[in-house]
Amino acid sequence: MALSLLTLFDRLVPKDGASRQVASGLRFGPGPRRCLDLYAPRRPAGPLPLLVFAYGGGWNSGSRLDYHFAGRAFAALGFLTAVADYRVFPEVQFPAFVEDFAAAANWLADHAGQYGGDPSRLVVAGHSSGAYNAIILALDPARFGSPQLAGRIEAAVGLAGPYDFYPFDVKESIDAFGGVADPALSQPINLVTPAAPPMLLVHGVRDTLVGDYHTVRLSKKLREAGVPVVERHYPALRHAETVLGLALPLRRLWPVYRDVAGFLKGLR
Repeated sequence: MALSLLTLFDRLVPKDGASRQVASGLRFGPGPRRCLDLYAPRRPAGPLPLLVFAYGGGWNSGSRLDYHFAGRAFAALGFLTAVADYRVFPEVQFPAFVEDFAAAANWLADHAGQYGGDPSRLVVAGHSSGAYNAIILALDPARFGSPQLAGRIEAAVGLAGPYDFYPFDVKESIDAFGGVADPALSQPINLVTPAAPPMLLVHGVRDTLVGDYHTVRLSKKLREAGVPVVERHYPALRHAETVLGLALPLRRLWPVYRDVAGFLKGLR
């Protein structure tokens, strides 16, 4: 079977020497897709803050096995990092994939002590549709069966995410959200309150798949609610490059990882 370009990229790209994979295929729920991999710094200093990363794929595809570069990158910043699979269309529709991401975050918090983590400090992050999962969970964890996460999520990172896309007018959103009883409540833009955690929202200006107006609009709404938000727009970057920019060799070309690192270090 031919390998995808992302799979080849992940296999070939150099990884951060300051981090390592510590576990793979850990189950946080039933079924083949509710598994996660764990990454940690090679030389941890004290209990580690936690980070859960959700990859993109239009809510219909994707695999944690293609994102070792992302897990290692976040772990190199000092986080016990989980890269989690989640169920996708046609197996499920909204809100199941967000509930799976919430379950992964809960699993990490509940088991953090076994891997040197601090369950009281949690960051959620994602790219594209994964950024949607992370941001909407951070805005209203109780809606996805995890009210206990409200006191644990201290920040969220969204890389090129869709946050304001109703009415549903592309196949991916129609498939994933077509059965929603109240579409307005599926949109992060409508769920902002002053209780939201600080956020970093970044976007490529040349992104033709998910326009950077999503980051503009959500950032504005967060500021109006008094929520700290760091907003970054990259004139030269397209959609995939906002996550590929986490990889070690591309950091010299693109500022994504530098901005992510600066934001996360500011939480310490």
